[in-house]
Amino acid sequence: MENLVVEKKKIFTIIPERFDDKSVYGEKIIRRGGLRLRTWNPYRSKLSAALILGLKIDLRKDSELLYLGAATGTTVSHLSDILHEGKIYAVEISPLSMKKLLELCERRDNIFPILDDANHPERFQHIVPKVDIVYQDISQRNQVDIFVKNCDKFLRKGGEGIIMVKSRSIDVSAKPREIYRRVMKDLGERGYNVKKVIELDPYAKDHACIVVGRS
Repeated sequence: MENLVVEKKKIFTIIPERFDDKSVYGEKIIRRGGLRLRTWNPYRSKLSAALILGLKIDLRKDSELLYLGAATGTTVSHLSDILHEGKIYAVEISPLSMKKLLELCERRDNIFPILDDANHPERFQHIVPKVDIVYQDISQRNQVDIFVKNCDKFLRKGGEGIIMVKSRSIDVSAKPREIYRRVMKDLGERGYNVKKVIELDPYAKDHACIVVGRS
């Protein structure tokens, strides 16, 4: 994976030359050997936490990615560094969060914001093509259904889906690992091969990163 630096429990993305080095959400910018490194806080980004905990995914500089639940763009901004020659389709339902995301998009020409409900992928299928990666971070009870609907529609064969599962949003009475097992079983029954599961404690309590493949 290009434009990513992992040093034990610290992780940075390298700012591409064409992007400015202004902080996006208060993160530190470090200059080292002619490079501009952005600190990626694992307590503020579940993807950062997963990468520190050993996640390996095929993110190339020209990959195309659909991001469901983009919020204000914290994780999106770091993906923009990594996929600097690719495209990120960032779906967010909140107008308030979208306002902040649009400010980021003005500085990053590889992010395409979509104000819509990820539960209805048919409403933005005219905008989003087949992508290499579908990434989801949505805290709803039907988060798995939303993920599968979007993967079915947008994930190309050979691509990967990444879902950040918030167990308490699915069933507050069950143990997190039981929820993860249910999710894996559900994904398998719906045609997706579970490739990796990483529990995100201590960075994100009761969350797991699940990576699936589509053949």
